[in-house]
Amino acid sequence: MPLIRPSTDDDLAAITRIYEHHVLHGTGTFETTPPTVAEMAQRRADVLGKGLPWLVIEEQGQVLGYAYGNWFKPRPAYRFSVEDSIYLAPEAAGRGLGRLLLAELLAVLQRAGIRKVMAVIGDSGNAGSVGVHRTLGFTPVGTVQACGWKFGRWLDIVIMEKPLGEAHHTPPLEG
Repeated sequence: MPLIRPSTDDDLAAITRIYEHHVLHGTGTFETTPPTVAEMAQRRADVLGKGLPWLVIEEQGQVLGYAYGNWFKPRPAYRFSVEDSIYLAPEAAGRGLGRLLLAELLAVLQRAGIRKVMAVIGDSGNAGSVGVHRTLGFTPVGTVQACGWKFGRWLDIVIMEKPLGEAHHTPPLEG
């Protein structure tokens, strides 16, 4: 049975390996050089420092994927909107683990007061990512065509959105 939990420093090597696979072999990220463990640690610390979640899914003590939310844009007006990121180890694909992980991330984000989650999906042919987001209630916003160059070809990005909680209500007054 898979376990979804907040990530720890001990997960960083596995997180880095999973992401490295996607950088080197996939089009879901437009990065072309895999980050080091230290760089991934800094990215994770940045997300956690904003009070946002970084989760992992594991089975039998092995991290099979991770997901996190980070501000959609850095300006204060966007403080109720995040962009999600989710990556699975290649051996974990097609088992429904991405859906479980993303569903938990959405629940944690909603409890944190987030009202809009954006998915910026690399490669319009990325049926797995588009599909898992659609299954969890994301709707397409649009496709930006040929905006990234990787593996010798132009790639699109697909933008999807999902409102959370009382997405269109006024947030509480700030004191």
